[in-house]
Amino acid sequence: MVRSSDIILMLVAILFPPAATAFISGCSCDLLINIALTILGYLPGHVHAFWLIYKRLQAEEKFGYGGFRYLGNGEYESVQNIHNHAPVAQPPAYGATSQA
Repeated sequence: MVRSSDIILMLVAILFPPAATAFISGCSCDLLINIALTILGYLPGHVHAFWLIYKRLQAEEKFGYGGFRYLGNGEYESVQNIHNHAPVAQPPAYGATSQA
């Protein structure tokens, strides 16, 4: 479902694609790619920004609002998967010189 914030994000992408990319990915490689694409041609910057918006909308449908984390390159991960990992226990004699 499209929310009003998504519509505003699309309007920002129409006016200045790197700003919309920065809202989605922060200061990351995606932002640098979008700036380069916008400098090379205004249309490639739009395509990239709308692709990132589309991937974000897919993540919201799949994981729910706020239930995902951006990994980069248009990939998202569920927040549930992050918190369900059990901590890895160290071997009982880790760093000891004898097993006694």
